[in-house]
Amino acid sequence: MNVVEHLLGRGGRDRHLALVDAGAGATLTYGELAALVDETAQRLRATGVVSAADGVARIGLAAPNGIAHVVLALAVLRAGGCVVPVAGELAPRERRTLLRALHPRAVLVADGARWDEGQDGATISAFDVAGSTVRVVAVSGGEAQARSPHDEVRLAALEPAFIRFSSGTTGTSKGVILSHQTLVARIAAANRGLGIGPADRVLWSLPMAHHFAASIMLYLAHGATTVLAPSHVASDVLGAARRHAATVFYGSPFHYALLAAERSREPWPSLRLAVSTAAALPIATAQAFDARFGVPVAQALGIIEAGLVAVNDQPRAQPESVGPPLPDFTAELRDEAGDRVSPGGIGELFLRGPGMLDGYLWPFRARAEILADGWFGSGDLARADASGSLTLVGRARSVINVSGMKCFPEEIEAVLQEHPEVAAVRVTGRPHPHVGAVPVADVVARDPARPPEAKALAAHCRGALARFKVPVEFRIVRALPLTASGKLKR
Repeated sequence: MNVVEHLLGRGGRDRHLALVDAGAGATLTYGELAALVDETAQRLRATGVVSAADGVARIGLAAPNGIAHVVLALAVLRAGGCVVPVAGELAPRERRTLLRALHPRAVLVADGARWDEGQDGATISAFDVAGSTVRVVAVSGGEAQARSPHDEVRLAALEPAFIRFSSGTTGTSKGVILSHQTLVARIAAANRGLGIGPADRVLWSLPMAHHFAASIMLYLAHGATTVLAPSHVASDVLGAARRHAATVFYGSPFHYALLAAERSREPWPSLRLAVSTAAALPIATAQAFDARFGVPVAQALGIIEAGLVAVNDQPRAQPESVGPPLPDFTAELRDEAGDRVSPGGIGELFLRGPGMLDGYLWPFRARAEILADGWFGSGDLARADASGSLTLVGRARSVINVSGMKCFPEEIEAVLQEHPEVAAVRVTGRPHPHVGAVPVADVVARDPARPPEAKALAAHCRGALARFKVPVEFRIVRALPLTASGKLKR
């Protein structure tokens, strides 16, 4: 099976728009996209980098958002290779660490991608795709020609299509392997919750390097038109939405906050579905967006190992919830002993359903070695109400244990975020000789010239939190450390 056939091999829609670049003004119909993918796949085969002589070739993809990114990813798959996104936000050291773990045959570097020629690799070929010059780069130090550190036979047996290295929020990034068959199953399961179809125009603002496999692919599989926003500026995003009559917006809390504060007062009459992902959605942001555009924001829970597993079906009534599991998934909350928690209790979220990961690249572990009776432990702590709707409360590994009492950094951060002088905050645990750990807060001031006083922040927390959850120290910082996908590093 090749997932590209599932996406582009369906007849009757050749003239329907597949992609619109709202900034560049470029468009591709489904027929034009299929032809360009085939042409680019032939070019890749001609370079020899996707030769399957010693297994499935892993091809890094360093490309900013754009039509070229979509074409290149699909062309690698069409040619028989495996795509590994190389996120543009990575620092040079992080990028080289990824390349050492990946051991790619080559990396495709498109215009606008961050790349150090010579240090990261040397160009062996180049061609144009959708207005972008693409360089085929051999990894520096001869790594592409050296003996592979991976079990290529076992890896090839999985029929890998994508390998996604996670953001590293809770530990070493392992490289999540997704096969062609897994992607098809994941796309189908996700759309039973989203209901995307040919009449939809999805406005896209998220980084493709992090969200391509079950988002852009889903829209293509179901005949929708994907409109690429020209920038993150709210007026640009709203302008593109209005010009192209976007019906669906799939963004992060950052995008929703910007759009809610957009001052033109222009409506978005075509919008029918607004989905937030990548991080917890502040209730104030959800309410502000709803008030501005008349459409509630539905939080969704997407996990690279499991796909899109939950979408809030009551966003106005429960804006903090990620909703119940989608129809194809089953969820359980378990305590530290592995027992199911009682209703209303907090436990680690375990999931079972289609489209689960096929394995981890490094060290190599196949699906059967990762899942226990088909269940995946997400590492997320959650509670469920009587209807089964889930609300995330934190990460299992970030819990702060104060004298045997657990507090969740995310809960404290949500309270501090409500303070008018706080722009951003991160709460972590500091070891304590008597109580185990205590919470401390790093705070970015809304006005750096007039940062909030620690006494005022502590008083604000005491009004909403139990005493042991109130940070013992508030440190004013210029910025918070983030992962490549924009999540807080903990």
